[in-house]
Formats: sequence, structure tokens, C-alpha cells
Amino acid sequence: MKKITAQELLLAIQHLFAMFGATVLVPLLTGLSPSVALVAAGAGTLLFHLITNGKVPVFLGSSFAFIGALATVVSTKGISYAQGGVIVAGLVYAILAMLVKVVGAEQIKKFFPPVVTGPVIMVIGVSLSYCAINDSSGVSSGLPAGISWLVAFFVLVIVVICNFSKNKMINLVPILIGMASGYALCVVLKMFGINIIDFTPIANAEWINIPYITEGFFSLPKFDLASILTIAPVALVTFMEHIGDITTNGAVVGKDFFKDPGLHRTLLGDGLATALAGFIGGPPNTTYSENTGVLATTKNYDPRLLRITAIIAIILGFFGKFGAVLQTIPGPVKGGVEIILFGMISSVGIRTMIDAKLDFTKTRNLIIVALILVFGIGITISTYSGGSVAGISVNIFGHTMNFSALFVATVVGVLANIIIPEE
Repeated sequence: MKKITAQELLLAIQHLFAMFGATVLVPLLTGLSPSVALVAAGAGTLLFHLITNGKVPVFLGSSFAFIGALATVVSTKGISYAQGGVIVAGLVYAILAMLVKVVGAEQIKKFFPPVVTGPVIMVIGVSLSYCAINDSSGVSSGLPAGISWLVAFFVLVIVVICNFSKNKMINLVPILIGMASGYALCVVLKMFGINIIDFTPIANAEWINIPYITEGFFSLPKFDLASILTIAPVALVTFMEHIGDITTNGAVVGKDFFKDPGLHRTLLGDGLATALAGFIGGPPNTTYSENTGVLATTKNYDPRLLRITAIIAIILGFFGKFGAVLQTIPGPVKGGVEIILFGMISSVGIRTMIDAKLDFTKTRNLIIVALILVFGIGITISTYSGGSVAGISVNIFGHTMNFSALFVATVVGVLANIIIPEE
């Protein structure tokens, strides 16, 4: 393996900061182990890169789409049955990958012209922006709004200044510098009696944390029809999300990943990573928009950086103190960075439509874009509940299915593009 340079390590840590909060939040909400989730995310990312020939710069972290189904099975049946459901969900991905291979990526791509993909990419960014505002205002962490906004604005200014710096190294790691500066500011504020940061998780964490021993967490997968029917169908929802995420990632990087390495490979990589997570007791994995935001901000698209991030995530799963440090990053510090990250994703959506020279004097284009934005953003605003979870729940044959705002917006956009005539 090629030696990891200091610069690559810093860039990888920057990606680590972007994915960490969401990846550990899913297991905390569902009754699984955060340490195992980090190991599963890291191992799943490496497996994804192996299957996609290392061409797609993505990180796979814990999927929010499965939270409701996972929490239900873990609380009623136990972790081992949830593992069985997650494994089958990964196999559903694999089946979908085979179907895409047979049908052809070009046929799939016909359903996703710029008039659909542009606003869908915007929805991804705008939907996440709600988290950025809640973190910046202190709502997500129960902090006073005034001081929270000051910290978030401080971090935001640092990131912007770094992006315009003529120093190449500073220009490469603006997010890392912004978060480190914000963290240092919070430490100073704590010295003056303003408790915006809590070091308790660091004190409580073990130095060496072997998930299956230290936490007493060990179980073999068990397969039960009811558990499978609760968890596995969510893969049909995340299939559409996957298409949106890969489209966004390709738009940022400037490559068509539908063609090379192929949508069937990215789907298979996502599916096998999810199945692997099920075997070791982690939550299902999905491609992370947060890391795509880092790509858009830094303009460094080397997939190797994400593989280094994956290795660090695995290591953190076994060293509790280091992972706990990341858990203590205050909400406003994350919020200041998220404003840039998620805003950049939305900007990529706008650029996609501009590059395609979409004619907005045509009523058809206006209607399709309007429907996608209203359903995607409207559902997010009306159902957001403090995390990155926003969507609608539907009871189907006694099973509750959660459909994310991104899924609904994508389906609406695809159908509108098919149904509304060109003339």
C-alpha cells in the first residue's frame, strides 16, 4: 500500500469530521453499538471502493432511512433479528444491481435528465440545511441561541477565509481548520464560565474499546420473516436515494459514475456493505452527502482519501477516547461548517441546470422543478424532528414504511418528467 502522507491524513480527518456525527447517531437511536457502527462504516466503505474499482469518492455511513424499522425490531425481537433483516436488505440491493445491469444504466439514466437531477440535488442540500440551522442556533444541543450563533458565525468566517487563502495547504483543509478553531474557541469560553462544550464523554470512554468484549455486544444473525419484512423493503426507498447521491457525487466531481464504474457496481457495493454491517451488528450503510459536501468545498476528489478515512473510522471503533473527542464537538461548531457543506450541494444542483442550459421559459420545466422542490423541502420542514430524519410514514399491510423527503421528491420528479408532455 502506498505510504500515507501528512497532507492526505489531514484531508481524510476532514472527511471523518463530516461523517462522524450522523454515523454514530443512528446506532444511538436504534439500540445498536456506535463503536460497531464505526467499524461497519469503515469496512463497508473499503468494500464499496473494492467493488467500484476505487473510482467513486464516497464514504458509506449509517443510513437514517432504516431508523424506524431498526428501532422497532431491536426493541421487540432483539439485535440478532435486526441483523438478519439488515443482511436481507443488502441482498435486495444486490438484486436491484443485477436488474440495473440487465436493463442498462443508459435506460435508467433516461429517467433522470437535468430537469430532474438538478432540483433533486438541491433538495439533498436544502433538506440537510435544516440540521445546519438547528446546530448553529443551539436548538439541537440545548444551548443559548446568542452565543451559539456567534460560535457558528466564527467557524463560518474561518472556513470562508481559508477557502480564499493563497496558501495551498490552508486552502485544502478549510473545514478541518474551521472546526479546530471553533473547538478552541469553545474551550476558551468554558474557561470563562460559558459551558458550550462538555468533556464528560471523554472522561467516561475507555481507552481501548473492543466492541464485542468491552460493551458485551455479541450476537449472531437470526432470520425471521416479520423482521425481514420490516427492514428489508426499506432498501427500495434507499435505492432511489442512492441514485440521487451518486448523481450528486458525479456532478460535483465532473464524472458520469452511471457509466464508469457503472450504477450496478455502486448499488452492489452499497448492498454488500450493508450486508457486511448486518453480519457484524452494525446499521445499514449508505453513501453520505456530508462527504460529498466536503468534496464540493475542497475540490479534492481523490477516492483514496475516503479509503484512508475508512481506516481511521475502523481504528476509532476500537479506541474509545479518540472517538469520544469527536462526540464532544459542540453543535454550533458543526453548524458553522454545515452551512457551507450543505449550501455547496444545493449550489451544485443549480449548476447542473445551468450547464444543461434548461429553458425556464417552458412551463413544463418550471412545473417539474417546482414539484420536486416543494415536495422535497416541504416534507423536510414539516417532519423534521431534531436529527437528519425527515420524511413520511405509511402503513402498508401492518408494517410502517418510512419514505424520506429525498425519495418522495425523486419519485415525483421522475413521474412528472414521464407524464407531462414536451409540447
